[in-house]
Amino acid sequence: MSGPIRIVLADDNYLLREGVRALLEDSGEVEICAAVSDAPQLLDAVARFQPDAVLTDIRMPPNLQTEGIDAAHAIRRTYPNIGVVVLSQHADESYVRALLEHGTDGLAYLLKERVGDVDELLRALREVCAGRTVLDPRVLDALIARRLNQEPAGL
Repeated sequence: MSGPIRIVLADDNYLLREGVRALLEDSGEVEICAAVSDAPQLLDAVARFQPDAVLTDIRMPPNLQTEGIDAAHAIRRTYPNIGVVVLSQHADESYVRALLEHGTDGLAYLLKERVGDVDELLRALREVCAGRTVLDPRVLDALIARRLNQEPAGL
């Protein structure tokens, strides 16, 4: 990909949204097409701008449930070339399963604590734009630990 990564940013927390916008724009590697506060605005901005990627919170208005994950599925279904990075405050296995239930290509799940590491955020955006998957290391550790604890003992 040549030129900046064009993204739509969605988070209902104004300070987080604008802070992430500033970090990414200051990197010189990202162009923010739109920064919105809820899932309907996110889907509208994606339809209007057709960015390279989306960076979205999991919980947003109107219901503060899994709007970001639901939007990720809708975006990937309608625009399979648009990557989606979902941000969460929770290393929650159920959220990860919900995000990846229809396939893993072009999806990432990062903890919000990673947004301060602009290199990590940029790497995740590049990876989803290339159709690859990124899971936060803490989330991956939790998934592996749970799986290992469920496996029956060997012979």
